[in-house]
Amino acid sequence: MGDEQNQAPVVAAATATGETEEYFEAAVRGSVDELLDAGAHTEVDAMRHSAAHVMAEAVLGIFPEAQLGIGPSIDDGFYYDFLLPRPLTPDDLAAIEAGMRASIAADHPFVRKEFPFKKARAFFEARSQPFKVEILDDLATRSKDSNTPLPPTSTYEHGTFVDLCKGPHVASTGRIGPFKLLSVAGAYWRGSEKRPMLQRIYGTVWPTQQELDAYLARREEAKKRDHRRLGVQLDLFSFHDVSPGSAFWHPKGQRLWRILETAVREVQDKRGYQEVSTPMLVHKKLWEQSGHWANYQDSMFVLESEGQTFSLKPMNCPESTFIYKSRLRSYRDLPLRFSEFGRLHRNERSGTLSGLTRVRHFVQDDAHIYVRPDQLQDEIMALLGEVYEIYGWFGLEPKFTFGTKPDKALGDPALWEKAESQIKAALDSLGKPYRLKPKDGAFYAPKIDIQIEDALGREWQTATIQVDLVMLPERFDCTYIDENGQAVRPMTIHRAIYGSLERFIGVLIEHFAGAFPVWCAPVQAVVIPIADRHIAGADELAALLSARKLRVEVDRSDNRMQNKIRLAQEQKVPYMLVLGDREIEARTVAIRNRSGEQENGVGWDAFAERLAAETAARRP
Repeated sequence: MGDEQNQAPVVAAATATGETEEYFEAAVRGSVDELLDAGAHTEVDAMRHSAAHVMAEAVLGIFPEAQLGIGPSIDDGFYYDFLLPRPLTPDDLAAIEAGMRASIAADHPFVRKEFPFKKARAFFEARSQPFKVEILDDLATRSKDSNTPLPPTSTYEHGTFVDLCKGPHVASTGRIGPFKLLSVAGAYWRGSEKRPMLQRIYGTVWPTQQELDAYLARREEAKKRDHRRLGVQLDLFSFHDVSPGSAFWHPKGQRLWRILETAVREVQDKRGYQEVSTPMLVHKKLWEQSGHWANYQDSMFVLESEGQTFSLKPMNCPESTFIYKSRLRSYRDLPLRFSEFGRLHRNERSGTLSGLTRVRHFVQDDAHIYVRPDQLQDEIMALLGEVYEIYGWFGLEPKFTFGTKPDKALGDPALWEKAESQIKAALDSLGKPYRLKPKDGAFYAPKIDIQIEDALGREWQTATIQVDLVMLPERFDCTYIDENGQAVRPMTIHRAIYGSLERFIGVLIEHFAGAFPVWCAPVQAVVIPIADRHIAGADELAALLSARKLRVEVDRSDNRMQNKIRLAQEQKVPYMLVLGDREIEARTVAIRNRSGEQENGVGWDAFAERLAAETAARRP
């Protein structure tokens, strides 16, 4: 968001920033239950949801004609969507905060009431609240379609404010803790660009002032670490409206990309992966067979050619089966590990795009591993080992969430039970805690989701390991010949360690504030000649380092030495190597690292050995 000046509108393009993924997806789908149940599942959630109601009350006090959307609690705060007669300004936010304080001081009780559907609908229709009426009408339609009774409609009121809501809330407005309104963004109603654009006010509220102050400090630090800003500062990537949601990688960014890609390839090579590549443009019959066409088509880029329908692939999974089935497989061939750095395209809504963390075009470090049932536990344990090794390069501690069989799961229940028991055994073998999420598996697979916590304490989901019992083995008729000569089905493991490389790089930028570990820094050292007569020596030192496959640049600009050092520090370069007459004569260098520490008289060869060893060690 840009800086607000001269009372300019504070409305910005909509993003999913601050929203929980679960709620956002519900809003896009238009799930009525989840739109009504605003995410209040803990005491703090209830307080935040209550703050959203108090904020809506204050908005109506300023704009009586405002139309109300939804107002959930979200991670670290709350928001509410409004259709207003004009864009909001910073002065409006201050006035809304004042109205909220007055309501909190009045300590109005939150009162739940239930009404028959028709009475509730008439109430909100009379108050000119069409979005509330639409939610109620959707409830009625769904009730009719499913031939189930329509439940009573619940509302919550405090003072004169009444809202359609399932709750829960705190006891009274006086129970709402210290709060602050943060920003305004645009948001399409129900996530559809075909629906009205509303103004979404974000806020945060905490039980104590100390917790609020700490959150606001983290928020300010997060702004400094924003990968979208640092990506420009470090000359890594840019975005352009000719291809929304797709990064244009600059030389340094592409270099970082290749470093990460090469590192994970080394791990895959050690474990016997075989790298494959599959087409980006695929006929719709593949997606019909996999089930994606019926359930995922809206998120696919579809095109016609010669009277046939194709799409850019949103995932690599089904295509690996064609390689698997290209020859007869024996039980001796398994496990068979196919890896692919596949370029994927998903038709994300324009309002949800957010730098590298939510894009339309991305690459995953995918793998599809075909195993015998008796090999599953060992393979899962090995994959968890891959996660620990790779995340260890960045000093990240992975956390694991085990999602088990959902109610609508497909496949043999006995096979599900066997797969889940082996996954559990693999996780238990780690000797570390993991979270169990009953019924959170995919319809075709129990799964392990991997999360990491960044330097600001924010949790990101990155990797995933899914044990596919249905989609690839069954729908694509994958078999192998067992030791008895019988054709039997393998299990298929879908796994990605980085996940989306775009998203992973975005997380790394913010975690390290752009100061990448030495081993993966796009530029590891800048040679700084003090004067023009030292450039030849600087080139010689750079050539010596480059011969060791170290990433080095020479600053040949006419800037003064201190300016060259400052520029290198702004670029987060790990080492600045200063050369003058004395250093060139002795073939030594004065070293300054990005934290400001200095070391003089280090030999060129000694520094090359040191930097090469540091790179090979892949320390965070």
